Amino acid sequence: MIGRTALIVAGCLMALAGARAETYTYVDLIRKLTDLESLALAPKPGVKNAQWSSYDRASYISQSGEYVGWDANGDNDGIIRRENGKQVFAEIDGPGVIWRIWSAKPQDGRIRIYLDGATDPAADLRFSQYFDGSQPPFTYPALVHDASLGKNLYVPIPFKKSCKIVADDHWGAYYHFTYTTYPADTVLPTFTRLLSPAEFAALDQANDVLTHRLGTDPAGVRPGQKTARRSFSVRSHETQTIARLTGARAISGLKIKVEGLKSREDETLALRELALKITFDGETTVWAPLGDFFGSQPGINLYRSLPLGMTEDGFYCFWFMPFASEAVVEVVNDGPAARRLRAEVTHAPLSRPASEYARFHAKWHRDAFNPTQPGRGIEWTMLTTEGAGRYVGVNLHVWNPKGGWWGEGDEMFYVDGETFPSTFGTGSEDYFGYAWCNPALFFNAYHNQPFNSGNNKGHASVNRWHIADNVPFLKSFTGTIEKYYPNDRPTLYAATAYWYLVSGGRDPYTPQPLSERLGYFDLKLPEPFAVKGALEGETIKVLGASGGGTASQDMGGFEGEWSKGAHLWWTGAKPGDTLTLAIPVQKAGRYGIKAQLTRAIDYGIVQISLDGQKLGGPIDLYNNGVVPTGELDLGVLDLSAGERRLTVEIVGANPAAVKSYMFGLDYVKLEPH
Repeated sequence: MIGRTALIVAGCLMALAGARAETYTYVDLIRKLTDLESLALAPKPGVKNAQWSSYDRASYISQSGEYVGWDANGDNDGIIRRENGKQVFAEIDGPGVIWRIWSAKPQDGRIRIYLDGATDPAADLRFSQYFDGSQPPFTYPALVHDASLGKNLYVPIPFKKSCKIVADDHWGAYYHFTYTTYPADTVLPTFTRLLSPAEFAALDQANDVLTHRLGTDPAGVRPGQKTARRSFSVRSHETQTIARLTGARAISGLKIKVEGLKSREDETLALRELALKITFDGETTVWAPLGDFFGSQPGINLYRSLPLGMTEDGFYCFWFMPFASEAVVEVVNDGPAARRLRAEVTHAPLSRPASEYARFHAKWHRDAFNPTQPGRGIEWTMLTTEGAGRYVGVNLHVWNPKGGWWGEGDEMFYVDGETFPSTFGTGSEDYFGYAWCNPALFFNAYHNQPFNSGNNKGHASVNRWHIADNVPFLKSFTGTIEKYYPNDRPTLYAATAYWYLVSGGRDPYTPQPLSERLGYFDLKLPEPFAVKGALEGETIKVLGASGGGTASQDMGGFEGEWSKGAHLWWTGAKPGDTLTLAIPVQKAGRYGIKAQLTRAIDYGIVQISLDGQKLGGPIDLYNNGVVPTGELDLGVLDLSAGERRLTVEIVGANPAAVKSYMFGLDYVKLEPH
């Protein structure tokens, strides 16, 4: 039986290799932005997805095959070379398409994209202009948007033969250019910003689908479509079948609602105790805790994306799942309590022979199959599989109870046995489309942060879907992401990977027991240490700054105790700049003024004043390491009721300090004297 399957797969790939050359118009490429069915088609030889990025070039493989500097983290400005006073970002032999451009800090230096050997660039803009929505056709909000400080562009940029991307100095920091190349005889257009009316109309339609129609199948109602509905209870340690489908068909929609959940804690337990299991043609290719499968955890976190989402009406899935003869959709309850569910499965006949499709896979795991080669210990495996197929996305759940930024690490994709990854990223949040470890939630068709406990302390849930930028493979695929904090900190990852695999491929993931899904994280975060009566710096009212900017920064990743685990962080300022904060005084009287600040290697010397009166002398905040100052006594003053103004002035820096002149305020406290 195995031999017969292998022959079928080999014959399928040989037939594909001999197929006629394909031609794509620009409208065809735009349609790929919303086409979920084509992801299920078996991959074709000669099609490859890869990425040019600013990753730290200190990471390389030596002549002896050693992984050198694999945890190097200076990922902001890596380039291929300097040439004629310019920085070369990318060189690509086509035909191909750039599907995604991302940056954390695009500035005014110009980025020029040269296509097909032309001496004039097809796009010549300040890097910031690619993302600000001002330059057609890069103006569609679903395709060009900010995501918690990350800048994203998903407008296709095709080329017939070649692509070269060069940059002026002062372009900013951090970049990704994600692209697909095709066999040499593939016919593609050369991108121009002067699109035709039909091409603009196609972008309008894609933007509408990706903005206003999330939560519905982007293909609409399919010919011969049917929906099976069921309401049922699944008892403890019981498996219930939602639907059993026969024939050559595809599941095109799946919706589930868990009813009667009593609390956030109950949600969290239920969505890990319940597991979704789908068997196609006798093989279980989908197994994941219910909430994880639908792209978020812990509990129910409302969001909408193109293939998956959680809404008030329940969870939805529109991944296209073909099968040749039978599909069985089941829910398994490994918990102690019965659960009540409503579900519906939408399915339709296949539009092509079943042999042309791969099977949909979605599997959940923790710490499975991490690399063992020396030098690769920083990598955490999201997915490893063998055979032919496509990687189409991942949901990552992070448990990080001590706080601190968990995601410095780069994504790395190894395709068909690569030793050096063809995709090498610049940071975990960069892969998911945001930047600067921003804990703010964001929601988009292709990437989301549907949950964050707050300042990256506790739980975080992020996902990324590769639709037009899916990663095809013919022999194998391994996708990893660097993990800097160790498990015993504890900082723990769990992932649900989504991919398609031609029959006969190897999916090594097995269902995980309830003990693996629960118990490794706390249902409730412990209350953080807090100073009684303190006015917390991270929540204080900022009246203004003459330079730089302020933000709340989680301090859980450092040694020491900061009240409520965070402080007010002032960065980007210089000597002479001032920061003014509002200090509310409820009742007139004489008060002792106390504060705790932060010391670090790149912090400045500051003078603090209240209503224009200096509170002691300058305070040197230099320290070789990040520590709290301890509570400082700033003196005693008579204060009238109302809003008082506390001013922080940067007056210099310690000779040994890195001259960044940063400032951190943990808290201010007024004590009646």
